[in-house]
Amino acid sequence: MENKISKEQELETILPVLPLRQLTLFPGTVLSVEVGRSSSLQLLEESVKSASPRILVATQLEPHMDDPQGSDLCEVAVEAEVLKLIRLGSDRVTAVLQGIKRQKFDVCKNEPYLQAKVSPIFETEKDPVQNQVLSLQLKEEAGRWEETLFERNHTLRSVIDPIKEPGVVADVVAVSLDLPFSARMDLLVQMEVDERVSAVLSYVRHATELQKVKKRIEQQVNESLSVRQREVILRQQMKIIQDRLGESSENQEIESFAARIEDAKMPDEIRVLAQKQWRRLKEMSPSNTDYTMQRTYLEWLCDLPWSVKTEDLVDISSARKILNEDHYGLESVKKRILEYMAVRKLLPYKKGAILCLVGPPGVGKTSLGKSIAKAMGRSFVRISLGGVRDESEIRGHRRTYVGALPGRLIQAMKRAGTKNPVMLLDEIDKLGSDFRGDPSSALLEVLDPEQNETFSDHYIEQPFDLSEVIFITTANSLDAIPDPLLDRMEVIALSGYTLAEKMEIACSHLVPKQKKEHGLDVPQIVFSKAAIKKIIEHYTKEAGVRNLEREIANVCRSIAAQMVSEQSFLSEEVQAKVVQKEDVETYLGPARYFSELSEQTEQPGVCTGLAFTPFGGDLMFVEASVMKGKGQLVLTGKLGDVMKESAQAGLSWIRAHGDLLGLSADFFEKIDIHIHVPHGATPKEGPSAGVTLLLAMVSRLTGNRVRSDVAMTGEVTLRGVILPVGGIKEKVLAAHRGGIRRVILPERNRKDLVDVPKEVQDEMTFVWVNRIETVLSEGLTHPWELLGPSYPENKDHEWSTQIGQGAMRAHLPEHHPKELGPSGL
Repeated sequence: MENKISKEQELETILPVLPLRQLTLFPGTVLSVEVGRSSSLQLLEESVKSASPRILVATQLEPHMDDPQGSDLCEVAVEAEVLKLIRLGSDRVTAVLQGIKRQKFDVCKNEPYLQAKVSPIFETEKDPVQNQVLSLQLKEEAGRWEETLFERNHTLRSVIDPIKEPGVVADVVAVSLDLPFSARMDLLVQMEVDERVSAVLSYVRHATELQKVKKRIEQQVNESLSVRQREVILRQQMKIIQDRLGESSENQEIESFAARIEDAKMPDEIRVLAQKQWRRLKEMSPSNTDYTMQRTYLEWLCDLPWSVKTEDLVDISSARKILNEDHYGLESVKKRILEYMAVRKLLPYKKGAILCLVGPPGVGKTSLGKSIAKAMGRSFVRISLGGVRDESEIRGHRRTYVGALPGRLIQAMKRAGTKNPVMLLDEIDKLGSDFRGDPSSALLEVLDPEQNETFSDHYIEQPFDLSEVIFITTANSLDAIPDPLLDRMEVIALSGYTLAEKMEIACSHLVPKQKKEHGLDVPQIVFSKAAIKKIIEHYTKEAGVRNLEREIANVCRSIAAQMVSEQSFLSEEVQAKVVQKEDVETYLGPARYFSELSEQTEQPGVCTGLAFTPFGGDLMFVEASVMKGKGQLVLTGKLGDVMKESAQAGLSWIRAHGDLLGLSADFFEKIDIHIHVPHGATPKEGPSAGVTLLLAMVSRLTGNRVRSDVAMTGEVTLRGVILPVGGIKEKVLAAHRGGIRRVILPERNRKDLVDVPKEVQDEMTFVWVNRIETVLSEGLTHPWELLGPSYPENKDHEWSTQIGQGAMRAHLPEHHPKELGPSGL
């Protein structure tokens, strides 16, 4: 028999203290606990190195406390032996502890971990015989509880049967029960053995009865109740169990929907629907397949801004200032927005506008939407429609589908948080359609102020008011937009920028922005205007300024790399750096674009036209060649049907008026004419190249070169009449960018010149024509005077020489354009 330790020695025993969160170790039981505190890790590592790895395990009174002191621990602890340490990593271990006996303690040291003087504590028994009886009853009840819970597994009964001490039996059974934290703490500090055994016995009986009731209810449900009634009863049973275990957070969230429905301030009919859906959700089990769908739908109803609005800013001067600060030029758009704001001031309940900004890339269409929202004090949301082919992307999916969601419009309204945001529908001309529907047709209701106040999404299935939203759509071209959709929008054209406008945008916006983004936001680093001009003319070829910003960013990156390599950024004052015109090639390499107009038109048969593309205006060179043949017209360059027909019409006019051009009546029977438009990989279409095609053929057939400083556009008829065309502003700006200062335009397009900037008009000469004869006079290097009574309407034109003195020769090596004479072919 071991020698007993004296009372004085026990009082002087000092053990390290391991605090536990939410866990309680009882004597006679084994507990596996994961430890992560640095102090606790050190405590365990030092304990296992000792001959007798004994520690004191104490439970925290406040489970969420990170650094507990002695006063924060339960007054009764359990002396335990560390059986094993299992390392989970560098900062976590799992400790296997075996409880030995209850102890009282007094913390005497806090660093590096808690250490305490241990005082013995003694259990008391009022009636040892009665305790033995209670112990036997506890073993029987524990066995019954185990049978009702597991039916076949009787591990607990086999463990407690050999135990003779009633207090130990109570501790082992208490560990097996799922008791609340407060109940476990009461059992730990209870030193009266009979009280502890009685308490555990009552807990076991209660658990046994609860398990029997649960099984009885399940049996009744399975035998006699319908599926719907079974779900209701099980739901109520689960609610009772969750309330007792303190796990009713899910129920609290469901109950919170009542307040959310009221706070959403929905229309009356939608509020009634939401309340009905909420009551249905309360009766459903979370395991029901429709539970998640029902809850998600209710959340969408509560989160939509049914009545939340922002007050519009009606200060016109402030709005004008914001628009001018964010964007240079674009006066037509700014004027339209300020007009809308003025009307809103006079008529606050006016419906939202629907604008369509059309222009080439890089002119600021998308960023303009943000500026409009900022100027009006509204929320801004953007929806990209490029590549959208599914009608459900606009109207949403039916709730019956798995993973169904509202359409992009409703999702954008939720993000905006208000019912009157500025909504940008970007790239509306890039919408597609396939077997899943036509998204552009779904937008017909959205972009109609008379219909969108009752817009219905397939997922929400209730009308949502979009009439106060300001819709702004953007597009590069109107050709791809269906006519019914285009009819619902107010189109505002944004043309390309002139050289002066690009210079101003670069100096005021692009250079400061890129300097800041590349860490060069200091006044010592500047770009000269000559350098910016060189970048614009020789390194970019665009209507907008997107590539210009990229090239400026390239220069800024080169300067940043140079500063870092020289470590000049470490000095107190950054050395001044001015980017001159001569420095541009150092940073960006050789120039990429040059003016080749003189080389392009130095031979007969080459003519410069003007084209309008989704990327802005552009120069288009048309080449014509003749060769011996049998009267064929060959067209290459990926031309569309309309452009091919324009070439055929031009050739027909030439054949009908061959005598005036000095051509024999049967000239076309002996030759073939080949017309080619360079950049053959790019599709070309439209009737506006008719004048250019005809003049190129006349130049080649007569050997008379086209003037190198002239560009032209216009549709020509078989009668030689010049018809108006579109895109005049973009075409004029393209000619200006290309260095051409003389443009031939249809007389009926004179009204479109008002859109061309004044500084561009001052630098250019415009020739207005009604008939092809005027084009021949103004476009050829050596024009002839047109004679003959068959064109009395042209008698007022002045012609320097007579058409008919030139003659067409086959394009053969032995003939030279200078040798062409009056004889026909």
